Amino acid sequence: IRVAAEIIFPTWLLLDCLARFSGESPHTRIELIESVMGGTPEALILKQADLAIAASIPQGFSGDALMRARFVLAAHPDHPLHQLGRKLTMSDLAAHRHLVVRESGTRRDTRPSMEVEQRWTVGQLSTSIEAATRGHGFAWFPEERIRTELSAGALKPLPMREGGERFVELYLVFADREGAGSGTTRLAEIIREEVARKCPTRMRRVNQDRQPASA
Repeated sequence: IRVAAEIIFPTWLLLDCLARFSGESPHTRIELIESVMGGTPEALILKQADLAIAASIPQGFSGDALMRARFVLAAHPDHPLHQLGRKLTMSDLAAHRHLVVRESGTRRDTRPSMEVEQRWTVGQLSTSIEAATRGHGFAWFPEERIRTELSAGALKPLPMREGGERFVELYLVFADREGAGSGTTRLAEIIREEVARKCPTRMRRVNQDRQPASA
């Protein structure tokens, strides 16, 4: 079973899902594609994945809301931005190095997410996290992917005047829902169950957004 998963999906949770599935189907091989932004829907379009955890649903496919990922803007506690002693603005950020993870798809959006004087673009989220913990810059990080660094004090959220957090919806998408095999269908069930059980607050946010607004 080929699974394309956005790198913003918690690694620990994905591994729990795969481990549970392998406990039921130990002889089923799993190929994991760790993708970034446009690379995830592209894996579906190019028929490189049977199942995807994606931040967008490509045209012609259907997907179910899975969870909402929270992003925080963070840097090492000793970073100059933390030493200003006040709420920060986008102008404050512009004078410092922004760490960015490159899209994994072939059709990359090369437009920068913010205008800064310095930027490092890397290929892996782990590299961006390591660079930030060494004081080399700031970045938007999925909160779940840096919880260890936040707890250890290696990273600290930047005190933005506004816009210090962002949210990205993640969807569970089949390459071919009708033609999916029993293994792919079962793995999708396990992913939904594990997210609901281990990230209930994130699921509530998704379900609340599905509710129609009251008059």
